[in-house]
Amino acid sequence: MLRNTLLLTLLPFTVGWIFEPFLKVQKDYQALTRRVTARHILLPPRSGEAGILLKQKIRNSDQYVEDAFAVAASRYSRDEETAVRGGLLGELVPQGYCRSPELDKACFEVRLGVVEGPIETDFGSHLLLVTERTNCPKLDGKDTKLKRSADDDNQSVLVPSPQADNMDLSFVAGQVFFWICIFFAGGILAELAAELASGGAQPMQQVGESSQHVVDQW
Repeated sequence: MLRNTLLLTLLPFTVGWIFEPFLKVQKDYQALTRRVTARHILLPPRSGEAGILLKQKIRNSDQYVEDAFAVAASRYSRDEETAVRGGLLGELVPQGYCRSPELDKACFEVRLGVVEGPIETDFGSHLLLVTERTNCPKLDGKDTKLKRSADDDNQSVLVPSPQADNMDLSFVAGQVFFWICIFFAGGILAELAAELASGGAQPMQQVGESSQHVVDQW
């Protein structure tokens, strides 16, 4: 009875000690594989009204939104490094890539294919356009990439990203590895439980034999 109580007491701690690292890896895997393609326009600090006017001008343009944004970035952005690339921050870059934490966070929160902002940071006011984002299913669903419409080059549509398939394959591989580890960890746990059980049974058997010997002598 005492042996079973001890085993049941230790079992949750043992399971938690074995499985907790794997559960943490599984939880963080999706966040670590998020990627984004985005453009920005850097304006002077507190350029709220001017930023809103420029945003509306880009939105109302007859051009494909990414083209219109790139033209505006090359003309108005104060970030010389990205202005020559039409405001391109990076293509499928990971979370944490941007120097500004506020801008980096916005890249994984704003709507896809929509000019957003102004976003205030230590560098100034930003307009932001995210054209592709992976591994944010709750935010984007299955359509995660901005593309020209097949019917009209100046219109845009959201389509599934080919990168999402690659991410899914990586996730599946990670899941296979995870469950293999779980299988082996479960075997180790079973062996540990068996050793505890056999270790407790042997002393009980010895006590019983000793008691029987005393009774016989008496």
